[in-house]
Amino acid sequence: MTGQRTHPRATAALASVLLISVVACGTGESSPEAESPSPEPVSPEHTSPESTKSEPTSPERTPDPAPELPGGGETVFPDRRLVAAYGSPDAPGLGILGEGTIDDAVDQVHQYAQDYQQFSEEPVVPAFEIIATVAAADPGPEGTYTNKIDPEVIEPWVEAAAEEEIYVILDLQPGHEDFLSQAKTYDDLLSEPHVGLALDPEWRLAEGQRHMEQIGSVDAAEINDVAQWLAELTQAQDLPQKVLMLHQFKPQMITNREDIDTSYPELAMVLHVDGHGPPEIKMDSWQTQREDLSEDFWMGWKNFYDEDFPTFTPQQTYGIDPQPWFVSYQ
Repeated sequence: MTGQRTHPRATAALASVLLISVVACGTGESSPEAESPSPEPVSPEHTSPESTKSEPTSPERTPDPAPELPGGGETVFPDRRLVAAYGSPDAPGLGILGEGTIDDAVDQVHQYAQDYQQFSEEPVVPAFEIIATVAAADPGPEGTYTNKIDPEVIEPWVEAAAEEEIYVILDLQPGHEDFLSQAKTYDDLLSEPHVGLALDPEWRLAEGQRHMEQIGSVDAAEINDVAQWLAELTQAQDLPQKVLMLHQFKPQMITNREDIDTSYPELAMVLHVDGHGPPEIKMDSWQTQREDLSEDFWMGWKNFYDEDFPTFTPQQTYGIDPQPWFVSYQ
C-alpha cells in the first residue's frame, strides 16, 4: 500500500544517565622571575572550606522511554499485521472473547498469531477487539438503544493485553448516540499506548430506527469528529500511532466516504470488511468496499466460525488480494 505516513516522533533513549562533576582545587607556585617574595605557606587550618570541598551537580535524568506498540515501534502498519479475537466480556453470544476467561482469550490470540506468522513476511501481533458499547433491542433509560460496558470491566483485559504484548481495539455500537460521545466514555483506556478504536456503522441508528430492522449508517462528518479527537488525544499524551477502524460491508453504511479525513499521522485508518457467507459473497463484498477507497486506508477482514461456509484458513485469508493487515475472528 502506498501513501502511508510514518509517526513523527522518534523513540526516546532507553537508559537514564547520572552525571556527577567534581571540582578539584590545587595550589599554585610563584614564578622564579617574580620580584615579590614568595607567599607564606597556607596552613591547613586556614584553608577555605570552599577550596577543598567537591561540589556535585544535581543529578540529570533523561526522559522516560516513549511508549511503544506491542511488538515495538510507534507506527502500526506496515511494521506488523494484527490478528484478533472479537467479542465482549461475559457475553458468549457476541463472540470469542465472551466465551471464556481472560487467560483463555490470551492463549487464543497468541495461537492465531502463530498460525498466521508462517504466511506473513511481517511480524503478526495478537489482538483483542472488545465490544465496549453493545447494540440493544430496548431503548434503555436514556433511549439510546445501546449498553455501555463500564470501563472498569474492560480494564483487566487491557492490563492483561499490555503484559502479553496484545493490541486492543475498543468497538462501539452506539444506537442513537453519536460515536464521539461514546468514545469519550473510554478516554482513560484509549490513553493507553496499545489501545485503538473501532466504529461500527451497522449499529448507528437514525431517529425512529430500531436495530435489526435496517442496517445503520454514519456520515463522514461524524467519523471526522472522532478522528480529530483521537488524533489530538494521541498527540497530547505523546502516544504511538493508534488504529481507527471502520466496519463496512455495504456501501450505504458510510455516506460521503470520500470526505473522510485521513491526514492524521497519529492514526492508522483501517477499513474492515466484515461481511459473512460463502466465499463468493465475501469476496464480492471485499471488492465492492475497496472501490474508490483512499489509498490511506489499510484493509481488514473478518472470519466467522458459524456464518461463513466454510471459514477461511489462515493460508486462504492471507491469500486474499490485497493481503489484509487486520484479521478478526467471531
